[in-house]
Amino acid sequence: MGENVRKPRILFLCIHNSCRSQMAEALLRHEVGDRFSAASAGLVARGVHPLAIRALAELGIDTARLRSKTIDELGDCPFDYIVTTCDEAREACPRWPGGGQMLHWGFPDPSASTGTDDERMVEFRRVRDAIAARIKEFTDGPA
Repeated sequence: MGENVRKPRILFLCIHNSCRSQMAEALLRHEVGDRFSAASAGLVARGVHPLAIRALAELGIDTARLRSKTIDELGDCPFDYIVTTCDEAREACPRWPGGGQMLHWGFPDPSASTGTDDERMVEFRRVRDAIAARIKEFTDGPA
């Protein structure tokens, strides 16, 4: 991409900005960060879930830049796309003050899974892989 071409900006929104939106931000940066700019936020900042970090690390994705933040920290920053990753965020944020196309990609909350960490990782991986597939579909565009 040329230096004078602005990359489309994508904001991933989730209720707590701890799992789904964090994984989406990291996956998009990892896969197509040369073509898109990614950010994430939540209505509440609960911290990045350790199992989300583990799920990303399994794919060799650097998670050092990830931190949980609220939508208030972003103000009315303009984004080209605002993607809600849970129904709660979609209901609470039907539009973004800075504009942009609103999209909804609902995923189950992996932090709600139960059992040992190894048992819970099954759900984190499943959600991570579903997010990665949706990002690939979105960034590849129509066939």
